[in-house]
Amino acid sequence: MTRPRHSKKEVEEAIRYAEQNNWRVEVGGSHAWGKMYCPINDKDCRCGEFCITSINSTPRNAVTHAKQIRRVVDKCKHQQSTREEG
Repeated sequence: MTRPRHSKKEVEEAIRYAEQNNWRVEVGGSHAWGKMYCPINDKDCRCGEFCITSINSTPRNAVTHAKQIRRVVDKCKHQQSTREEG
């Protein structure tokens, strides 16, 4: 089953970027459009600032929110170690 698209083009592109980097995206939640999770499921990862984040359904500024999503992916310690190995 495919996930629904985000209504903001810039945010949708950032979500696809996260998915291309193996992040899991779950749609739904109380106030958020969804959440995205780091592909590495370990206790250090879940306690970190950058390994789980909410995706706003109606961000005030879609471009800024998209940049924040990409930054979360890029700053994840597991993502950085993958780049160093490759």
